[in-house]
Amino acid sequence: MKGPIMRALSGVAAMTLAMGAAPLVAQGPTDADLMNDAKSTGDVLTYGMGPQAHRFSTLNAINSGNVSKMVPAFSASLGGEKQRGQEAQPIVYDGIIYVTGSYSRLFAFDARTGEEKWQYDARLPDGIMPCCDVVNRGAAIHGDKIIFATLDARLVALNRLTGKVIWNKQIADYKEGYSATAAPLIVRGMVITGNSGGEFGVVGAVDARDVNTGELIWHRPVIEGHMGTLKGQDNGVTGKLNATWQGDLWKSGGGATWLGGTYDPDTNLLFFGTGNPAPWNSHLRPGDNLYTASTLAIDPETGVIKWHYQTTPHDGWDFDGVNEFIPFDATINGKPMKLGAKADRNGYFFVLDRTNGKFISANKFVMQTTWANGFNKAGKPNVIPEGRPPAPGEGKGKSVFASPSFLGGKNWMPMAYSQDTGLFYIPSNDWGMDIWNEPIAYKKGAAYLGAGFTIKSIAEDHIGALRAMDPKTGKIVWEYKNKAPLWGGVLSTGGNLVFTGTPEGYLKAFDAKTGQELWKFQTGSGVVGSPVTWEQDGEQYVAVMSGWGGAVPLWGGEVAKSFKDINQGGALWVFKLPK
Repeated sequence: MKGPIMRALSGVAAMTLAMGAAPLVAQGPTDADLMNDAKSTGDVLTYGMGPQAHRFSTLNAINSGNVSKMVPAFSASLGGEKQRGQEAQPIVYDGIIYVTGSYSRLFAFDARTGEEKWQYDARLPDGIMPCCDVVNRGAAIHGDKIIFATLDARLVALNRLTGKVIWNKQIADYKEGYSATAAPLIVRGMVITGNSGGEFGVVGAVDARDVNTGELIWHRPVIEGHMGTLKGQDNGVTGKLNATWQGDLWKSGGGATWLGGTYDPDTNLLFFGTGNPAPWNSHLRPGDNLYTASTLAIDPETGVIKWHYQTTPHDGWDFDGVNEFIPFDATINGKPMKLGAKADRNGYFFVLDRTNGKFISANKFVMQTTWANGFNKAGKPNVIPEGRPPAPGEGKGKSVFASPSFLGGKNWMPMAYSQDTGLFYIPSNDWGMDIWNEPIAYKKGAAYLGAGFTIKSIAEDHIGALRAMDPKTGKIVWEYKNKAPLWGGVLSTGGNLVFTGTPEGYLKAFDAKTGQELWKFQTGSGVVGSPVTWEQDGEQYVAVMSGWGGAVPLWGGEVAKSFKDINQGGALWVFKLPK
């Protein structure tokens, strides 16, 4: 039955058509909707299921008591021959699931049937130089647009209903080694993105663009000495020239912001992690090399860096620092605090005061860290000198054993924070490497490492370990060990559940308090995507991408050989309880 409001709207639409204008179109998610994503259960609008990226849902229809009964609702194939690593997180809105695929593809599937509505394939040039597989981690939605980054360092906005291009902008020059794989972040009508390419001596940066036009609003390089811009005008140099970089080394300093960021409405700050300094050979670049291997707090209006914290000063192991910084509130020593947590590639779990970057704690979340023995009260690592690979002579330098390996105690795969348990759920890996330095000179567009490595296992029974960590104490509450490395994201829910996938092909559910495995399903290929959950037609759904790939099979050496028989794939799997 039409009420007076519906009749009035119908009249407006008819009048609009009669006047020759375009018909009214549903506008889609607003800035306010994106900021409310963590509280709304009928959709998944942001990467991380909320701007703070807790990856927590209050939904509890599927819970630790009944998850064992969960079954597939449908599976949708990404098809074609481009079946490499599928690391995406789905976006769900208005009955449609949006997922990105390997080789910079974007798909829209019917959320009830799995039927494909449209597909967009970016036209990638032959000369792209992705370091770590042709992955894409997800899209962003706003209004009538679905937006994602491509391997040739572009940002593309498509009409969310048709897949037609609305705008397409270049982030950086792929011929210099730049690429882009992260899901964009949308804040206050701006699309916030980072860049990839740290292995090619690029300069890491964070950009903000107008969501409607793609036009650049501000640009903030993260290596000291480089000029930022705001609305086309100079907006101050990052850091202080030559403070922690010698000579011209800052010009090819690395620090790629390749994982994207989080946003905290409470403090109005963007948090972006920065990658490894270039080259890997640390003896060629004396100093702390700011702002590499750091977390940066950035003003979203201006792109100005408000504070920084460096997790691995003078990084010589490719530990990066891009891992997500997750805002959360907790009471420590009787004092309520606005905090942020980060599980770093270097093997330490950091808690900082997110209002100012002040160091609170750092605790080991892996089996061993040979490069440092903890952190002091000032937040500086107690570096073990013999753990750093020495300078090379004319050729290959002396090899040292280092742990974690450069693939990290935790790599890109996002952890989750449960507001119910107060625990962080970290997809971690226990492994090491023989690493040595080599001579290297910078050449634009060429690999800029100056190091070699061989990754090794350090435990007989596992590499991967899903660990539940208490941020107040730094204690590991429980752990689940997995034979193969863990390379997918984590989801926590109000049903006392934690979900994550394994390279062996399983999506698994665990008791959030005890770590007991409660359910698993074989998807047919390795699960390296990030699961999500939402409510639809009165039922709770869980979805994840399946498709083995990413950095492990490319860079994993002896470890990768152990899992060479895992089949590649490309499919969206959706689950629910049977009626």
